[in-house]
Amino acid sequence: MARRLSFLPAALLGLVIGLSPAGAQSTDQPVVPAGEAAPVLVIGLDLSKSNPMVSNDAYARRVADRVAPMVEEVPLRGRVMVRSFGSYDATSNTLRIDQVLTARAKPDDFARGLKTLISGVPKLVRDGKLTAQNKTNILPFLETMSQVVDCSAGPVRFVLLTDGVEDSEYARLKNARATLPAPGHGRFAGCAELQILGLGQGLNSPKTTERLRATWAAWAGQAGFGSFTGLYDW
Repeated sequence: MARRLSFLPAALLGLVIGLSPAGAQSTDQPVVPAGEAAPVLVIGLDLSKSNPMVSNDAYARRVADRVAPMVEEVPLRGRVMVRSFGSYDATSNTLRIDQVLTARAKPDDFARGLKTLISGVPKLVRDGKLTAQNKTNILPFLETMSQVVDCSAGPVRFVLLTDGVEDSEYARLKNARATLPAPGHGRFAGCAELQILGLGQGLNSPKTTERLRATWAAWAGQAGFGSFTGLYDW
């Protein structure tokens, strides 16, 4: 079993790992057949200050409730990758979890731990365990992850927990006239889905939400994603 975790508070670490007792091998969870490519679920947590998830406990719980079932649906041998992003600074984004789901690291156990982690983001920020950031580097995060996963090798889904307001060298989408640059490579071709949860949250403008949705949908189509979903709420 492959697993890599950055520093997390000890109480959350065990929950997120989600290991069943040694020898517990029985499970009703579907298994990726031998010889088939295992799916990958990439979950990006936006820790920029503009994202209500870093400060609003009730909203963070709602996001966690939405994400947990996605993890539960990943079959055994599938991989879940969790990363934080915000500033373009690796030292500020130390939340990194790689988990291959197995009969011991079961999807429902891992989903329960991840739900606890996501719902606890505001408190982790208040306690200084996670750092709220001043920029929103969504495209740079996607570019970085495109070097880590291979969408041509099997199904890859990206789920970003963000307001979708790119604020980086690439674009500043708070400006109504701003656009996203077209992808300069084909590494996203074949990616199954790009999903943004919380699109436009905190801006209190349905027109801005629609503009952001159209902007990201166009970019995802150009990049080669099979589908795009941008939800303000659910």
